[in-house]
Amino acid sequence: MDVLLQYVFTFQFAFFVLCLVILKSSIKFVPQNRAWVIERFGKYQSTKEAGLNFILPFVDQVAADRSLKEQAYDIPSQAAITKDNISLTVDGVLYFRVLDPYKATYGVEDYIFAVTQLAQTTMRSELGKIELDKTFEDRDALNAKIVQSINEASETWGVAVMRYEIKDITPPASIMDAMEAQMRAERERRAKILESEGERQAAINIAEGEKQSRVLAAEAEKTEQVLAAQGEAEAIRAVANAQADALRVVGETAATDDGQKAVQLDLATKAIEAKQAIAKDSSVVLLPDSGTDPASIVAQATSIINTLNGGKA
Repeated sequence: MDVLLQYVFTFQFAFFVLCLVILKSSIKFVPQNRAWVIERFGKYQSTKEAGLNFILPFVDQVAADRSLKEQAYDIPSQAAITKDNISLTVDGVLYFRVLDPYKATYGVEDYIFAVTQLAQTTMRSELGKIELDKTFEDRDALNAKIVQSINEASETWGVAVMRYEIKDITPPASIMDAMEAQMRAERERRAKILESEGERQAAINIAEGEKQSRVLAAEAEKTEQVLAAQGEAEAIRAVANAQADALRVVGETAATDDGQKAVQLDLATKAIEAKQAIAKDSSVVLLPDSGTDPASIVAQATSIINTLNGGKA
């Protein structure tokens, strides 16, 4: 009886252990951003995604573990020939990710090797379509064309190329020397152009300054002449006004008795001075008998004044 109980206990323990093993084998925890390809009797059964999953123990097995993260792989350096027959050494970096674990497992033997090889051949093909200068100028366009070509070919592999970046493009040493000489000549040309532009602008500025200086000098001279003419006109006008005032005062004074006497005296004085001047300049002077008589001279001057006054009246 004891032996039978011992066998029963052993059988129960073994059955319990077997259940634990089966349960452990049937429960699968798939990590985040990974996918497991499950085969049943060697045939594709399902794709298990992240989280808790169940499979049939001893029947189902994990055939492939695929990462769904974006992956980066270095593309080894390789030789390529451009459209203008220049040999280059080019390398790059390829970024891709697995979109379909089933195609990545059964569509190609090694999708990483296939994609990297396709990237190399596509890069050589695209470089052969453009010239050397374009490889440096249109690098972004070249990367985009390589990505497009790779995606068209790798669609059946369940892999999508996110981007491709060319790291280094190394031409031969002779081409490097020629490019450096060309860049040096271009820099010198630009420096000369900038220098000539500066000289031209300086000459323009100097000429403009001289022009403005002459304009300002002419305007100043014009203003000076205008002011001088205005001053001269004002002076002439003032002299004329003074003479007019003097004549008016003389006329008003001459209209009186005292003024008449003063005029007669002035005329007599001037007549005497005139005769003296004539006598001084000439050796012979003929005068009437009454010509030397001051009274006669005054009378003559008075008659002239009376005649003038009568005509005025």
